[in-house]
Amino acid sequence: MRVTERTFREQLFFLVLCLSVLKGDCRYIENNEITKDELYSFFNSELKRELPELTYRRNLRCLDMVAVEGQFTFTAERPQLSCAAFFMAEPNQVVAVDYDGVDIDCVGGDFITVFDGWVMKGEKFPSAQDHPLPLHERYVDYCDSGPLRRSVRASQNVAMVFFRIHNAGSGFTLTVRKHVNPFPCNAISQSPEGSYTMVIPQQHRNCSFSIIYPVEISISEFSLGHFNDFPKRSMPGCAESRDFVQLLGGNGIDTSKLLPITDLCVAFSGPTHMKIGCDNTAVRMVSSGNFINRVSFSYRLLDSQELQTIKLNNVEDFCFSN
Repeated sequence: MRVTERTFREQLFFLVLCLSVLKGDCRYIENNEITKDELYSFFNSELKRELPELTYRRNLRCLDMVAVEGQFTFTAERPQLSCAAFFMAEPNQVVAVDYDGVDIDCVGGDFITVFDGWVMKGEKFPSAQDHPLPLHERYVDYCDSGPLRRSVRASQNVAMVFFRIHNAGSGFTLTVRKHVNPFPCNAISQSPEGSYTMVIPQQHRNCSFSIIYPVEISISEFSLGHFNDFPKRSMPGCAESRDFVQLLGGNGIDTSKLLPITDLCVAFSGPTHMKIGCDNTAVRMVSSGNFINRVSFSYRLLDSQELQTIKLNNVEDFCFSN
């Protein structure tokens, strides 16, 4: 792709993003109006390849998305009261944010807050049910912690920074790093296609893999310790199981608010395919901690004809009606 084409794509994306900023004064700016089309533009694999893998420096925008390591500086040219930057790594990585320099007026109402996860339109990923920390501990405010906490590491591959700055010339510099996560749990996919294996090694936790696209999911391997000796059969609802996998669909990022499409709680091998026409598709594993549970799956973006067929058949009517 030519440099001019990449530049135009990036400018167009951030123009759309900037148009979505709210003017509210919520401290954590949780009701941002990021839309699925803006996310599609950001997650596009071609856009992701625009920047080199080497650490680099650039200015941070009031509303920004970053998928590479580097140093980012924000300097206010005028009062900026409702800003947020979304950071993202690969599913098997975690995001770390380091404060390199901060010049803001905490007493005057400025703030910089790192959130462990993403917030969009009031919904959070990971959900409160799936994240290991209580919600209040997922917010780390610079003005509260100051120089005592110069680095914040997220629990998964996404994090974000909310900030408000009243005075022109004030600002901050952050360094974003990615670290390998040996046992990734919650993650958001950067791409509309790929494959992933989720493993929970005898831990009592819930893990979700979110794909912010309408996709076809193909489960190739599924193993739950307590049912490994059972034949391949379905158990409707998996009501009596403490270990199971859910396929969820909906139009938000909070998995606790997505609608269940199917539950799986009997181990099997061999492909199982399902088309889900929602803005967000999630594979969620619930583990009791007594077994080693594992699910492997691949996914691909549904084309417009497939989406139209699903809509006409009303298979996923709840996705199109919201």
